[in-house]
Amino acid sequence: MLLLLRVLKSVLFVPPLQCTEGYEYDRVREQCRDIDECALLPDACKGGMQCINHFGGYLCLPKSAVILITKEGEQAVPRDPVPPAPALPANPRTTRCTPGFTADEQNMCRDIDECATGRNTCGSEQTCFNTIGSYACQCPPGYQKNGDRCVDRDECVSSHYCMHRCVNTQGSYYCECNAGHKLASNNHSCVDVNECEAQSPCQHHCYNLIGSFLCQCEQGYELAPDMVSCQDIDECSLSSYMCQYQCVNNPGSYFCECPQGYQLQGTRLCQDINECETGTHNCQDDEMCWNYYGGFRCYPRNPCEAPYIQTSENRCICRSQNDCQGLSPSIVYKYMSIQADRTVPADIFQIQATNIYTNTHNTFRIKSGNEAGEFFLRRSSNVSAMLVLTKPLSGPREYIVDLEMVTHHLTMNYRSSSVLRLTIIVGPYAF
Repeated sequence: MLLLLRVLKSVLFVPPLQCTEGYEYDRVREQCRDIDECALLPDACKGGMQCINHFGGYLCLPKSAVILITKEGEQAVPRDPVPPAPALPANPRTTRCTPGFTADEQNMCRDIDECATGRNTCGSEQTCFNTIGSYACQCPPGYQKNGDRCVDRDECVSSHYCMHRCVNTQGSYYCECNAGHKLASNNHSCVDVNECEAQSPCQHHCYNLIGSFLCQCEQGYELAPDMVSCQDIDECSLSSYMCQYQCVNNPGSYFCECPQGYQLQGTRLCQDINECETGTHNCQDDEMCWNYYGGFRCYPRNPCEAPYIQTSENRCICRSQNDCQGLSPSIVYKYMSIQADRTVPADIFQIQATNIYTNTHNTFRIKSGNEAGEFFLRRSSNVSAMLVLTKPLSGPREYIVDLEMVTHHLTMNYRSSSVLRLTIIVGPYAF
């Protein structure tokens, strides 16, 4: 193959920054200059072909091709030392031109514009570019040649154009970002989306994260399954020990309530109200107010019943020998209150002799009021005994227990007794 390249002395001038394809603008010389594709593209030619640069493009020719470079008025000189080509028959009247050229009226070889004449094999989707002695078929942007056809160039495979995800399309591509990001102005990079400012997705508090966001709820609330809404925490259902008596749930909080006769101490405990001290009772003048856990009771200031007479605030004696036969000479009235369901056994009351005599021996017993066996009287010494609770008691309820101390006079062989009438009021609750 013999190829004649004619170097024209004319220079292509075009407006700045608008050079023909295959040329680039030289800002120093202020003119367009040819781009050497063979130097820029390492694999411009395939299949062992050699790349020949020329003005505005390049050619891929067999390595055995003879390449002649001529200037106007000069003889063609081989570009590289190659075997000589078959000589063209000499005819002073007729000029035979190499392919891609044709003789003009002056019998000179001129380049054939295959693109203008239609003597090219470019497909309908391709653009034809004329070159010196040949032409080139170029595919539209986003496509590449595969044989004689133009096929889509998958930009997503050939390079990493996109920061997150690349989506290939016919002749082009576009970038997508992961959730929580959006495309930057360059349509390739991805930047974080501040969901808290853009959408206000959280019911209470929103905290932006890279690529996401986090919702938090105010105290007393927790995140719902949708992770953005807040739902009330029922603190009362968390534990039965939140309140001593009753827990009342509120949106975002809770509070404790106490039963009648009690007041709230702190935030969860219930404390008995002493109605006798606060004056919130209805006892009469001849009655004594006795406070117990959760309430109060009114008792007569004079508890003595005939034939007993009152000698002090809580003591009654029987002085009539005829009427007092078989009765205890004296009865002392005492009152106490305890909580319901108290743990047992428990020491609850101590009885003690007020008068101590020599040569005497005292015994103690529960005379009445212990029919169900809730109590036991344990002798502590010769002059005292302890009342022990043996069964948990439920309230509100009143127990009247007579505790008797029998005194034996050893020298005079004489026996006497005294009774302590203990009124036990059991409250309705264990506090």
